[in-house]
Amino acid sequence: MGDGRAVSAAEIEAALLALAAARGPDKSIDPAEVARTLAGDDPNAWGRLMGAVRRAAVRLMKEGRVTILRKGKPVDPDDFRGVYRIRIVGPHNGDD
Repeated sequence: MGDGRAVSAAEIEAALLALAAARGPDKSIDPAEVARTLAGDDPNAWGRLMGAVRRAAVRLMKEGRVTILRKGKPVDPDDFRGVYRIRIVGPHNGDD
C-alpha cells in the first residue's frame, strides 16, 4: 500500500491484527512491521505512521484484543515509553 495515500485508523488496526494473528499468541510483532506493511520500506513513509500504529495498539489493548509488551512484560497502555512489541491475545499467553 505504499502509494502515498493517507492510511486510515481502520486500515492500521486491520494490518496490526492480521500481522499479530499470523505470528500467533506466543510471539510478538514490532510496530514498525505494521507501518512498513502499509507504507512500504521508505523510512520517511513508514516512520510517519508510527504514532498512529501506537495509538491503534493502545486502543486494541484497551479492547482486550492485543497486549503491548516492553521487555517481554505487559505494560499499562496509558503509561509506557520506549521500544515495545505487540502480541495478539490468545488462549496460551495468559492475557485473556
